[in-house]
Amino acid sequence: MIIVSILRTDPSERTDPSDEKLIVFVKAPRPAAVKTRLAEAIGTEAASAAYRRLVETLLKQLRNLRAVELCFSPDDAAAEFQGWLEEDWNSSPQGGGDLGQRLQSAFERVFAIGVKRAVIIGSDCPAITAEDIYEAWRSLRTHDVVLGPATDGGYWLVGLRRPQPQLFHDIPWSTERVFVETMKRIQQAGLSVQVLRELQDVDTEADWGRFLASRNRDGIKI
Repeated sequence: MIIVSILRTDPSERTDPSDEKLIVFVKAPRPAAVKTRLAEAIGTEAASAAYRRLVETLLKQLRNLRAVELCFSPDDAAAEFQGWLEEDWNSSPQGGGDLGQRLQSAFERVFAIGVKRAVIIGSDCPAITAEDIYEAWRSLRTHDVVLGPATDGGYWLVGLRRPQPQLFHDIPWSTERVFVETMKRIQQAGLSVQVLRELQDVDTEADWGRFLASRNRDGIKI
């Protein structure tokens, strides 16, 4: 039987960060290599600049976290991420394979060095806050898996406390079935799961427009 709960916790609570890790999957902001759907509407150079803005917005919201790793692609792009690293952050290449293989590899790598609660997010959702990460780490004290569902049917966060390769093999990545299929795998494996709040990625021209509008409403210079 699958165990699912929707978590609502006191934001003032904190967990011990010594056994925790946040991994942020990022891409080098190269024209034609990022935000390809957005690029169809605004061009590759503008889409590259938009992606850079999204990443910088996200990382600014996470800058007070200590246990952060930028896991970058392609593997030869290390120098392109140095400006995004905070003083006590680190970076590593994603390596080869499809998204599932790269996620599995990242989890296995950090668990091998003693991390007990690991969370991975992408760089397409600038609404993620440090509180979301704290909530995920807390959830992993009592649950096997944490997922943050995205409005497009995927997920913006996945967290584990031990390797679970079955969650990443033969998943229909980049489709509206990712979250549902992952939940099915969790049920089949008899794992407990914590579901976080639903958030929206920025992938299309409409998404980008909403992001800019929200920043203006908040009085943030963009």
